[in-house]
Amino acid sequence: MKILVAVKRVIDYNVQIRVKEDGTGIVTENVKMSTNPPDDNAIEEAVKNKESGKATEVVAITIGEEKAQEKNKKSFLQ
Repeated sequence: MKILVAVKRVIDYNVQIRVKEDGTGIVTENVKMSTNPPDDNAIEEAVKNKESGKATEVVAITIGEEKAQEKNKKSFLQ
């Protein structure tokens, strides 16, 4: 069995969120980003399944900027 894990880069949960002055969204410039915590859990469970022999392959995917992919790679390798 192959396991596919979708991973999303989000604003770190410790960051105080600020709304843009014009009210159109959240300020993301110079804000710490991290992998979505539930996605970290999904990666961990997928790896456990592979290590126990229940899965043959784990594939993690993400959509976004290159720096998002780099951050998610680091999460997957931990």
